[in-house]
Amino acid sequence: MQKFRAFRIHRKDGRHQAGFETIALDQLTEGDVVIKSLYSGINYKDALAATGKGDILRKFPLVGGVDVAGVVEQSGVAEFRPGDPVLVCGCGLSETLDGGYADYVRVPADCVMALPSSLNLYQAMAIGSAGFSAALALDTMQINGQAPERGPIVVTGATGGVGSYSIDLLSNLGFRVVAITGKRECRGYLESLGAAEVLIREDLELGTRPLEKGLWGGAIDSVGGDLLAWLTRTVRPRGNIASIGLAAGVNLKTTVFPFILRGINLLGINSVFCPAALRQKIWGRLAGELRPRHIDKIVNHVIPLEQITEVFQDYLNSAVIGRTVVKIAPE
Repeated sequence: MQKFRAFRIHRKDGRHQAGFETIALDQLTEGDVVIKSLYSGINYKDALAATGKGDILRKFPLVGGVDVAGVVEQSGVAEFRPGDPVLVCGCGLSETLDGGYADYVRVPADCVMALPSSLNLYQAMAIGSAGFSAALALDTMQINGQAPERGPIVVTGATGGVGSYSIDLLSNLGFRVVAITGKRECRGYLESLGAAEVLIREDLELGTRPLEKGLWGGAIDSVGGDLLAWLTRTVRPRGNIASIGLAAGVNLKTTVFPFILRGINLLGINSVFCPAALRQKIWGRLAGELRPRHIDKIVNHVIPLEQITEVFQDYLNSAVIGRTVVKIAPE
């Protein structure tokens, strides 16, 4: 195999360095399956890793990109054969394994999932880790008894990838969705995805009491910080809060009262350390009854691989609406 492009992240003398290189297959982390990459995506986590603004990588150097979809080029296991369409979502890509921002990816077989028959490779990456995390949050909440009749679900960070897909999936199942955003100009976008109400973050009165009036049946939060603390104080008895992100901070200042007096559940959602059976289940739901209705609205940009460095800062500045798909090679 000839050498190929890869967006590699290094740490040299304590300094972060990242950029495109030409590498060979044997420079990638070990794996049973080699995938010819066709699509990837950009997540907030990718921007943190690529710019060094977050300690995402556990070893150096690594190729960036937490997701990839493509076709099998080489396989050392019977489950996959050359030409099979596959996807890898999370599983340690761009943390401990080389990721999807390259023409070829080599990964352990247990990271690889056959593409669901009702999705194409583009759609798989249009959904990506963001849509997968939203679906995993919803599934976990449902296991804990969340249902539309228990009250509205509030979605924070609503214009991001996780937030956008959360609104789509929840509304599709009959939940009343209340979206919280700092972008007043995006009210129409959020309503078009299924939000019944849009609240502006700066207009909220968060209060100071250990328990505030119960407003929500549950919540999907990708922000963290003070907003998550407020959610713990305003979710109704036995409601579920799915915690996914930390854009507003990692500290959580709350008390035990919401948990012991209202019996709320704070559910941690992690798309990386996800058992294979659960991963199969969630992608099966995304390809079936949870299939997003508004992929074309949520994906606002499709860019070639060589342009990814132009977009990372926009993610860090919360200037991106929805999802960005990275087109690595023509199908």
